[in-house]
Amino acid sequence: MFYKQEIYDILHAHGILYEVTEHPAVFNMAQLSSVPLPYPEADAKNLFVRDDKRKNYYLLTVRGDQRVDLKAFRKTYGTRPLTFVPPDELSELLGLIPGAVSPFGLLNDEERKVAFYIDRSFLEGSGLVGVHPNDNTATVWLKTADLLSLLREHGNEVHTAAL
Repeated sequence: MFYKQEIYDILHAHGILYEVTEHPAVFNMAQLSSVPLPYPEADAKNLFVRDDKRKNYYLLTVRGDQRVDLKAFRKTYGTRPLTFVPPDELSELLGLIPGAVSPFGLLNDEERKVAFYIDRSFLEGSGLVGVHPNDNTATVWLKTADLLSLLREHGNEVHTAAL
């Protein structure tokens, strides 16, 4: 399993430039709002959902202040009804706890079961995205394109979308 230091090691090994903001553990966006961040406009919120048959899993990454309409996602992408993945499955599939969900968790998805969808707006402007390094006591800031490249190399299905 890859956690904080292992994520940093992977980024180094791939020559990916990044910056880290250490902070107290945060478990939701409301708690994070009290943390001074260097790039608040690039901060991401991650939703881990599955279909009602437990066959298809999706990690959705959007801007921190953005709401996600799961019914609209279902209609657009032709999925079955979606629900949030419970903590035991989150731990089993990605090795994470609630509050530490991150695209980097896909590096722990050995069976490549989880499809990743990131809001395409992260590719605009600075192109930065801020996500946890599989630990909710830090935020890693890196270029969205570098994150997508790393996840594609790992073998997960990766999509940019209007979420």
